[in-house]
Amino acid sequence: MVSRRAAWAVAIVAMLTMSVSDFDRGTLAVLAPSVTKALGISEKGYGVLTAAFSAAYLLATPLGGKWIDRVGARRGLLYSVLAWSSVAALQALAPGLGVLIGLRLALGVAEGPGFPGSAQTMLRVLPPEDRSRGFGVLFSGSSIGAMAAPPIAGFLYDLAGWRVAMLGTACIGLLWIPVWLALTGRPAIAAKLGAAVAATESGPRPTMRQLAAHPIMVRALIAIFAVAPPIGFFIAWGPKYLVQHYGVTQGHVGRYLWLPPLACDAGAILFGDLAARQRRPVGVPPRALFVVGALLTASVALMPMAGTPWQLVAVASVTGAGTFATYTLVTADMLVRMPAGSVSTAAGVLAGAQSLALVISSPLIGWALDRFGSYEVVAIALGVWVVPGSLVWWLWRPAAHFEKAAA
Repeated sequence: MVSRRAAWAVAIVAMLTMSVSDFDRGTLAVLAPSVTKALGISEKGYGVLTAAFSAAYLLATPLGGKWIDRVGARRGLLYSVLAWSSVAALQALAPGLGVLIGLRLALGVAEGPGFPGSAQTMLRVLPPEDRSRGFGVLFSGSSIGAMAAPPIAGFLYDLAGWRVAMLGTACIGLLWIPVWLALTGRPAIAAKLGAAVAATESGPRPTMRQLAAHPIMVRALIAIFAVAPPIGFFIAWGPKYLVQHYGVTQGHVGRYLWLPPLACDAGAILFGDLAARQRRPVGVPPRALFVVGALLTASVALMPMAGTPWQLVAVASVTGAGTFATYTLVTADMLVRMPAGSVSTAAGVLAGAQSLALVISSPLIGWALDRFGSYEVVAIALGVWVVPGSLVWWLWRPAAHFEKAAA
């Protein structure tokens, strides 16, 4: 028996896995103005570079989720963090675009099990009434990492340049490992997060193809695909836009970029808590809350009205809050309908939708910027993009549970 207090302690450390993940992957975006200049990388090349991570992550998250379902979150997350921290550190040695693309591909593969393992942890350790809140907390972990990367990377850059900043940020994430081992070493918790939990369930696991093609999953994939590109745009191009359009120096970018991730935290936690308070039966999603989140995400179209760096940050913050609110609502609604032994696999498939959206959108954004030189047109197009997929999620009413729909 695991107490509620102990369960939440483990859940919070699982959330920090996502912080480490986004911290390591986000450092490149923060340092992009200096890295692209030093290595002679064009806007189109940078778009390909950002897509490289997303392409690898797209393939790695479903496979990583399947692996987590078999080995358990305790060991799986440990091995994954060790692997991606090592790859992130090697980015400091990259001599050019080709090697950097290879390392971003490797980073995407290494980080693949991170979200599925964290999602499995939330469902296995938290009681049912806390799970929507748990997913809100989980998504806030990504924001914490994204919020920490700009000031820390900026400080290290001012101290010794972008290569030292890459190396230093990669090493910081290793502090997570002893905390995870200590909290999950208790027998009751280790049993919940071990592979034996899934193995004792009756009936065979559905295949990844069955999970991905199921109406419950397809509906969730469409929603995530709709809301992912706007916040991805701000994360990847926000630092470059601040430098190029507003004249912000590389070392001062972090003074502005801490706020959007904080807003992402607020959106995830607030909407997760509001969804939990509604006490809806499984199969009845929080449609009204989702509409609010989607509208906030579409506010990216207001970026052309931003006349100062702080106004741009305000738009990014509203967009981020809406994106993470919808992430939380869609993920919680989808995973509680899935077979318990396939939660990590399902979470990996869902995370892949986000990566697929970025794989497609990042090169297109880079191409548009090289060709037209207009961030504003891109922002308006992204705002319009949110609407159709959000409407599909809102209108579609699949069966309440995977088993019932598959019968």
